[in-house]
Amino acid sequence: MKKKSIFEKIAAAPYVFWASMFIIGPLLVVLYFAFTNPEGKFTFENILSLSAYSNTFGISLGFALIATVICLLIGYPLAYCMSRMSERARNILTVLLMLPMWISLLIRTYSLMALLDNGGLISTFLTNLGFSKLTFIGTEGAVILGMIYDFLPYMVLPIFTSMTKLDKRYVEAAADLGCNSRQILSKVIFPLTMPGVISGVTMVFVPSISTFYISQKLGGGVFDLLGDTIERQFQNAVTYHTGAAISLVMMILILISLAVMNKFSDSGEDIIV
Repeated sequence: MKKKSIFEKIAAAPYVFWASMFIIGPLLVVLYFAFTNPEGKFTFENILSLSAYSNTFGISLGFALIATVICLLIGYPLAYCMSRMSERARNILTVLLMLPMWISLLIRTYSLMALLDNGGLISTFLTNLGFSKLTFIGTEGAVILGMIYDFLPYMVLPIFTSMTKLDKRYVEAAADLGCNSRQILSKVIFPLTMPGVISGVTMVFVPSISTFYISQKLGGGVFDLLGDTIERQFQNAVTYHTGAAISLVMMILILISLAVMNKFSDSGEDIIV
């Protein structure tokens, strides 16, 4: 193995310092609080007490999975259509897709509230047409819609990148061998773009399971997700340890999910039949 030169070590020093201070350091702090009590003594009590939050874990996981699946069902066809467009149209759609990402999550969520609130624009419009008033804020659908709206670009862009790099000779060869459009999509295009799908699923699932602002505003405080619970625990110094334990378990769940997704991504080439 080639040893790094002095210049390479110096160039990597800022990254090592940043990772140590703002990634490894906070994780160690969470780990410390998760396994200590308010007196600083080692204990498993914080971890064992998490059984009381099993419903919160279930709701958060369910909402994140639903939002991720819907983003995939919307994002994959959209990325496929974008990859088959002219370069000019492709660039325009890419900018339009990324444009909401330039706006703060806070502002985007408030915009949805203005549209979907019980007295918002959509509800007022439907009422003027003679329909009943729309009651959407404070429902599961509102929270999931907020996740989809905010995180959909993170699904589309990795898949779109994979599709633009796809060697079209594979598609032509499949067509020459008698595959129809459905077979080409399922047996050639989808397996070859699996790395993009895995990246998109990861980039949507991770923020969805840990979000808290979307559920607070669009959920009307009805749904207590993991992010909301952690935020509330860290607002009180006495409950730091419980919040750290929840954060630790959530990080472990996310790491397990990433490992499983990477396993599928690594074996993506063997999926082709």
